[in-house]
Order: sequence, then C-alpha cells, then structure tokens
Amino acid sequence: MSDKMLPSPVEIEGADAPGDALIICEHAANDFPAQYGDLGLSEDEKAAHIAWDPGALGLARGLARNLNAPLVLGTISRLIYDLNRPPHAPGAMAETSEIYRIPDNADLPVAERLRRTAGIYLPFHNAVAMMVAARLALGQRPVVITVHSFTPVWHGTPRQVEFGVIHDADDRLARAITAQDTGLMTMLNEPYSAADGVAHMLATHATPLGLANVMLELRNDLLADPAAQAAMADRLTPVLRAAITAVR
Repeated sequence: MSDKMLPSPVEIEGADAPGDALIICEHAANDFPAQYGDLGLSEDEKAAHIAWDPGALGLARGLARNLNAPLVLGTISRLIYDLNRPPHAPGAMAETSEIYRIPDNADLPVAERLRRTAGIYLPFHNAVAMMVAARLALGQRPVVITVHSFTPVWHGTPRQVEFGVIHDADDRLARAITAQDTGLMTMLNEPYSAADGVAHMLATHATPLGLANVMLELRNDLLADPAAQAAMADRLTPVLRAAITAVR
C-alpha cells in the first residue's frame, strides 16, 4: 500500500450540524494501518489504553448528537501519532507509555517523523482549522470541546477522580462545568493539566481565537460499553448546555 492509499487520519461526522459546539475526539481509534506497522506491539498492547481512549468515541458521538454538533475524530492509534501533541513533543510519537515500551518508536529516523507528521498530524489539524474557520465565517463562535478517557489505574496507583475537566489559558467553560453537580467525582485539571502538555488541541484551535474551550476526561471504566457511553453523554449534556450558556 502506498502512502497515497493510506486511510484518512480524520473523519468528520455531522459537518453541517448547527449547534454551538465543535466536538473533537483525537484518540477515538486504535487502528494500526499496515503502512505504519504494529510498532512491535502485541495484540493485547494494541488494544490497551496506551493505544487509544477506550469509550471516548461513543461518548463523543453521544454528546455531538445531543448538542447537535459536528464531531471531528481521529482514525489512527495515538501511538503512531498522538494528535494532541505538536510534532516536536516527545509524546507525539512516544517511545514509552506508562509501563509499556513502544519498540518501533525508539530512535525514529527524521524521515519517519516527517512522514507521520505530514500523513496524520497535518490533515487532522487542517480539518479542525477548516471547521473552525467555516463557523467563524458564518458569524458563529463555536465552543471547542475535546473528549478523552483515562485509565482507572496509572503506574499501579488507583485514580479516584471520575470526571476530569481540563482547560488551557481560558478557564471559563471548565469552571462553569465544575460549578455544577455532575453526580460524578469531578475535579478541575485532573488527572492531567495543561502543564502536562495535554492542551495542544485547545491551545492551537481555540485559545488564539478567544473561543471558549474545555477538555473532558472520563475514567474509562465508566464507559465500558455503548450503553454506558450513551448514558454518560445523556448525563453530561445538560451540564454542558448550562456551561455553554454561562460563557456566552
């Protein structure tokens, strides 16, 4: 398969949906296209949380449906390229993730880093930028919401937080969300924060334009199956609607 025949790294669902939000799910899939290989990982490792955000896509689709919003999603494993990291970041093509080594990411040649950046990162971010620009051209100011999940145990330590609400420099939407009763153990800037380098998507496509934005992190044991994902979307939809209204 030539690089020209590679599957698209980005899909857009509901591009013309008129809602106030733009939903983004960078780590929606754990696909390893043949042209990039399996990075030296076992099938179990490719299915693990290191390769994607389990449950995040189902949640993102539910939120997009409920909010009548477009959804931009990544189709390739974040171990090949993490779309929420800039090309110069070590985590963009990580050599290790939690307790796992990623053998074929070790000492990547510059040409391979460039190939992945050109083939995965740039098309995805161009698609997001086009979606934002189109809304702005129509006189709209979309709220940018990225949807992720995290593992209940990290380096052997259980995480008690269930719902993490992360912001970049603009904390308006994040604080409007955490001010409400979500029925979940909800924490601001946990289990990650912008200081951990996780706000690249927001910092690139929302903050410079003054668009309200937030990164949602749900513990993945709460998104174990499609029914749980749909239920979580229904639980969070009124919270997000109220928060969006508060920052308008």
